[in-house]
Amino acid sequence: MRQVLVVLMGLMLIQPGMAAGTDKVRIKELARIQGIRDYPLVGYGVIVGLSGTGDSEKNRVTRQSLVNVLKHFNVSLTEADLNSRNTAAVMVTSRLGAYGEAGDKLDVEVASLGDARSLQGGSLLMTPLYGPDQKLYALAQGALSVGGYDFEANDSSRRKNHPTAGRIPRGANVERHPEAHESSEKDKITLILNEPDFTTAQRIADGLTRELALNGVEVIHGARIEIPVAGVKANIPQLISRIENISVTPDHVARVIVNEKTGTVVSGGQVRIDEVSISHGNLNVEISTRYQVSQPGWLAHPGDGVGTVVVPDTKLSVTEQVPVPVQLKDGTTVGELVQAMYRIHLSTRDVITVLQAINQAGALHAELIIQ
Repeated sequence: MRQVLVVLMGLMLIQPGMAAGTDKVRIKELARIQGIRDYPLVGYGVIVGLSGTGDSEKNRVTRQSLVNVLKHFNVSLTEADLNSRNTAAVMVTSRLGAYGEAGDKLDVEVASLGDARSLQGGSLLMTPLYGPDQKLYALAQGALSVGGYDFEANDSSRRKNHPTAGRIPRGANVERHPEAHESSEKDKITLILNEPDFTTAQRIADGLTRELALNGVEVIHGARIEIPVAGVKANIPQLISRIENISVTPDHVARVIVNEKTGTVVSGGQVRIDEVSISHGNLNVEISTRYQVSQPGWLAHPGDGVGTVVVPDTKLSVTEQVPVPVQLKDGTTVGELVQAMYRIHLSTRDVITVLQAINQAGALHAELIIQ
């Protein structure tokens, strides 16, 4: 609990400065240029060189893929002539940057498609990677790096992580430049905020007007800002560079994040609580049972319904702790609340329960997110 509270209180000390408007952030960290994005790539490939851990004979797709591969080398075989235990069918994925050029290297992710037990030690045969437009953009090939293993021997097995997925660092060569990334609207630049907020959007628009003397900057909604560039003398790349380096003070939505699984509470420094009184107590019930044996007396005769009897002796004790009241003033932060809860020796999960009760009472001026 102490570690969780220390983290929370550290955030309390950092966030108030931002809320007060002393810390500024570049537009580059707050928004992106519309039309500039990554390009997802996907392909189907075959892994070879496995040590008997590949797809079983039930996977006809793997054997059919091997037949198709060998046909390119003038080798004619049927599926019945092949054993696929050293091969595996896989899906290959990657991401091409907005300004990727032919010859660039991309990292590749590989995942098993069939029932292979492990891809460790395998190599990916040359695999074409296609974009959403069904055009070829890259070729992937190379030795696979797997961060796990799966070994079996004499009905015993050892497994670590996920051996049926891996990656090939810089395993793909870009063959085509991505098209249609730039916006079709040449007379304006559109900024898209990473986290929509009307206040932040207006501050960005005011900053662009003030720092760059750009006229007509318009906030369309909380996530979209349009900047006209028809009469701007500077070229577009230079203008975008200047826009990205303008600093503004972002506004933040007050949130309290609660993770009940780990008992973690994270809050921003601007979160405030109305005046509220909290009383929390525990009820402890302790039940102890001792079994005693009752023996018949010396005058009893067998057969008269007389015998040894086990008699339970149960003691019940109830202890109720006196509730410790906590009075919080109007404007108290969540960090001060946690400190008060800690002083009366409440556990982290008790603090979470108190926060939920305060939120239901309408005294917590923040969005409570329970994960």
